[in-house]
Parts: sequence; structure tokens; C-alpha cells
Amino acid sequence: MKLSEELQIRGFINQFTAETLEEIVDGPKRTIYHGIDPTADSAHAGNFVIWLLLAHLARNGHAVIFLVGGGTGMIGDPKPDVERTLTSPEIVAERVEKLKVQAQKLLGDNEIQFVNNYDWLGKLNLIDFLRDTGKHFTVNELIKKDAIATRLAGEQGISYTEFAYPLLQAYDYLTLSREYGCDVQVGGSDQWGNIVAGVDLIRRVEKKTTYAITVPLVVDKATGKKFGKSEGNAVWLDAEKTTPYVFYQFWLNTSDESVVDYLKLFTFLPIEEINEIKIEFQTSPGSRSAQKKLAAEVTTLVHGKDSAESAIKVSDILFANGDASVLHSEEKEILLQNAPTYEIISDVTITDVLVNSGLASSKREARTFIESGAVTLGTEKIELSEFQIELSSGGLIPLRRGKKNFVILFKK
Repeated sequence: MKLSEELQIRGFINQFTAETLEEIVDGPKRTIYHGIDPTADSAHAGNFVIWLLLAHLARNGHAVIFLVGGGTGMIGDPKPDVERTLTSPEIVAERVEKLKVQAQKLLGDNEIQFVNNYDWLGKLNLIDFLRDTGKHFTVNELIKKDAIATRLAGEQGISYTEFAYPLLQAYDYLTLSREYGCDVQVGGSDQWGNIVAGVDLIRRVEKKTTYAITVPLVVDKATGKKFGKSEGNAVWLDAEKTTPYVFYQFWLNTSDESVVDYLKLFTFLPIEEINEIKIEFQTSPGSRSAQKKLAAEVTTLVHGKDSAESAIKVSDILFANGDASVLHSEEKEILLQNAPTYEIISDVTITDVLVNSGLASSKREARTFIESGAVTLGTEKIELSEFQIELSSGGLIPLRRGKKNFVILFKK
């Protein structure tokens, strides 16, 4: 299968500046770049999909440049609704380093070159920039860009600082074309106008043909919501912002409508294997086999095999009657941090714990639950209302009422 075919099947391609995608990715090996501004000290899932596209391109022999916007990050790409708050150079520099480390880890052994556009933007002479670059842009073109047009239509308007941002991104592409022979830029679909501005600038100044590729915004088909900070549901790649367990749960909760799409975008599983997973999932959707595979693969890719296995074990205990005795100390801590808990001070009856933990509203109701076979302690079904719970120091065990109601009992 050609790379162009695989990228389109996986859903990576939104727009491109060529007659065919084959012309860009299936012919001569190219130098391809993607840029990210340090608007935060971590990337999120919306960024990650583009990073995976870079990995596919690198695996197929293309040279990849990863640009972190130490310069453009001090300006800010125009948002459609509000002016960005300017960030201090010190904070921008800190974020640049964190993003670089994160990208290096996630892109793995692929040949990726990292650059910071502050290295050239920080040296620009304003007069030279306006004469040599600004003259190739018209205000008529700039005000047609979606974010700028929206801002101009509102009461707040837009500052010249943000208005000039497309010129800086275009200049980045020109610089990388000159210094590295870069001839393809990839980005999110919301960056189409800025990327094409770079293609046009290089054509006018260097008389060269370069290309642009954009990736669709990732959207949950069930809710219509996209991944991203602006939606308030950002799933961060930084373990301190989104823990591996919460990260795993996010992917595990993927809707049935989107799970196959996400397997294609967010994993390196072969298309043939994904098709097999799809058939199995459609045969037995209640098993959530596709979601489990997705969550395991993506968590392993981002946080490593050990973190993924821990997340799986904790999840099994919480939602699939797993055995808590197999957990090590760090996994127990994850369990206690992410589940309802009840501390056992001394030996106590199951009936009292059901009431005191909120799993039953009264002792009478607790006895009814027990007599109907709805109460399980660990993996053991409890049949006696006077059953004594004995827990040693440092121990924990799930107490369940039915399939969905539970607490984790623990003793310090």
C-alpha cells in the first residue's frame, strides 16, 4: 500500500496543495516540518494526531523538522474570539524545552530535527522584514483569514501584533526552505491559511514549489466535541496534568461511533488488524474490545508499557471485578486516588459498612441487598448480614453492591 493511500485510509488528510497527495508523499523523499507554539507546557491529544502523522512520514523515509515556536509563542496565533494574553519570554522558554522533551519521547527513534524559531525571528530587523517579506502580503488577503475576519467583525477588533502573525509563520517556512530544503509543512486544518501563506511566499521569493498538508480536527462523532483546550476537555500528554490512569480511562470511554477512527489515527496497528478488531467489536459491542485495545495502545505509546499495565489492572478492579491483591503499592495509590473509598478503623460488620459507606440507606436495606446476592467483597459474594470485615494495616478491598456501585475499603 502506498503511503498516500494509508494516510488517507487512516484519516490523516484534510487538505493539500497539489493535484494529488501521491505527488507530495509517494515520490522523492522530502523534508517536512510542523510547528507548535508553546501556549502551554504540554501538548494534548489534538496536537498528538499531527505528531503521529510526522512519525508515519519519518518511518517512510521523509526527513522531519519539528519546530517549537519560541518566537511566535511570544506573539500568539489569532484566536477567533479574544486577544491572547502575552506570555513572558522566560515562561515561553520553559515551555519550549518541555514540549521538545515531550516530542522527542513520543516520536521515538525516528529521525527528527528540532528547531526553535526564536533563533531567527529574534534577530529580525523590522525595516528589512517589512521590505523583504511584508511587501508580498496584502491586507486584502490577511483580512479574509477566518480568525482575523471574525475578530474584525467584533467590537474588540484585533491588534497589529496578532494581525502580523501569518507573516511570521510564512517567514518560518521560507527560512526552513532556505536552510534545510524544507518543502512540505503539515498542521491542523485551522492552520490552512497560515501554511498556504508560506507556500505563496516561497513561490514569490524563491520561485520554488512547496507544499502544504493539513490534518482534520479530531471530533468525537457521538458528541460533536473536538479535542483541545478551547473545548475545556483537553487530554494532556503530560502525566502530571493528566495521569496515566485518567488518560487510559479517556480512551477507554471512547464512543462506539469513533473508536475505529481513533484506532487508525492514534495507533500504529496495521489497517488489516484494525479491520479485524472492527469485526470483533461489531459482533460483540458490549465487550468494548476495541476501546480496550485503543486505550492500551495509546497509553503505552505515551506513558510506557508499565504505566499502561498499571492503568489496566486498576481499571479491571474498578469495573470488572478484578483482584486487588495483585496490585503493588503504587497501583494501590492510583486506585485510592480514583475511586470512592471508605476507611476501616476496626473490625466491623458488612451491614454497618454498607450503610456507613453510602451503599445502603439503612441496615434493613443492607440486609435486603445481601439476601438478594447483590453484595460482593473482593471476589467473594457475601450471604450473611453479620459477616465481619477484617482488614490488615495497609490492606484494601473493593466492596460492591450490584455491578455499578462500589467503594474501596482500606485500612491505614
